[in-house]
Amino acid sequence: MTYQETCEYLFNAMPMFERQGASGYKEGLDNTLALDEHFGHPHKKFLSIHVAGTNGKGSCSHTLSAILQMCGYKVGLYTSPHLVDFSERIRINGQPIPEEYVVNFVEQEKSFIESLQPSFFEVTTAMAFKYFAEKDVDIAVVEVGLGGRLDCTNIITPILSIITNIGMDHTQFLGTSLEQIAFEKAGIIKSNVPVIIGETTPETRPVFEAMASELHAPITFAEDRLEVIESKAKTLENGFTYYTEHYGILNGELAGYYQVKNTNTVLYAVRQLEKLGFMHPVNCDPELECQNKEVKEGFKNVCELTGLQGRWQTVKEKPKTVCDTGHNLPGWKYLSEQLNAVQCNQMHILFGMVDDKDIEGVMALLPKNAIYYFTKASTHRAVSENILKLYAQQLGLQGESYPNVVSAYEDIKSKAKENDFVFIGGSSYVVADFLKNRI
Repeated sequence: MTYQETCEYLFNAMPMFERQGASGYKEGLDNTLALDEHFGHPHKKFLSIHVAGTNGKGSCSHTLSAILQMCGYKVGLYTSPHLVDFSERIRINGQPIPEEYVVNFVEQEKSFIESLQPSFFEVTTAMAFKYFAEKDVDIAVVEVGLGGRLDCTNIITPILSIITNIGMDHTQFLGTSLEQIAFEKAGIIKSNVPVIIGETTPETRPVFEAMASELHAPITFAEDRLEVIESKAKTLENGFTYYTEHYGILNGELAGYYQVKNTNTVLYAVRQLEKLGFMHPVNCDPELECQNKEVKEGFKNVCELTGLQGRWQTVKEKPKTVCDTGHNLPGWKYLSEQLNAVQCNQMHILFGMVDDKDIEGVMALLPKNAIYYFTKASTHRAVSENILKLYAQQLGLQGESYPNVVSAYEDIKSKAKENDFVFIGGSSYVVADFLKNRI
């Protein structure tokens, strides 16, 4: 098989939540444990950091990876979903897994995989762990796929666990209250392993405290004493300047308003890694204070170092065009504020969502003064563009519907002037379709 044929096999021959929704989600660790045993328990051959949360886990994972890379470590990074190509999910020092490795893995293991009938994510996780072990990474940053307790990444025993925040998302799997969702996310907390909690609510904090106490896991709440003393947006597109308690002035490349909370969480993770002895840069004279330098360089160049895309990413200057993968109500509370702060002649918003999100809640936060281009991404989970338009009409939003992202953006290009502002988002899959086509 070619690489593209191999990817299509992975996408289509086994259940895939990102394409099918609930029918593509397999709960439990039985298949993961069987795959792990088949490959000789690769996850035990490298150290790891485990990152869960409703929002921000991707940004935090990439930023920590960038910092560790700058410290001289060989860093594996496992995240999801991909935006343009499957290989984005599995990286070492920012470099995607080679196409040849993916093809060989599937060809060699196809019979075993088909006998087990695992999900797409179970196979992908096994591939990542095997790849990291074979390439002898120093440490891997592993992002949870969905939830935590029953997520197939949860076979690892990391040196550090991180839970960014809890919001109402994936309620059909994780529970219909913040407490229930927190319990599922808290499932990544391991015995005697320190855990960083980014943000809590009155409902979620006791859940984390109880789990950490039961497992004797040292717990730190990053919100209790902010590492980020103050933050200032350089511009709406060019990230933030952070004034911090222990790391001086940092220039953060990532520009979304939500990155301020993520940065505070990451810096507490860095402090914990320092205590564990992992943040002292390799081959570096401690008297030169290059530890802070490496942290600064990680924040400043996270996209180049790790390949991160889709976080308030500027893809064109005239008209200013930004895409963002924010896709649920907690994330859109930040995106809405940021969009309302944009100063432009006319705002154009290309917008689509998937069917397991709070559509009405998110759309109620959309700016009223924009022109909308409602569309659907190339996933079975996409909400019809015509249904989105009906919701919009009830909310007083003005726009038209388009059958796909390409046609919607083509119309934007014909209408938007140089001083206008274009936003593309509502779903990771909308951003993915846009970036894949580079229209």
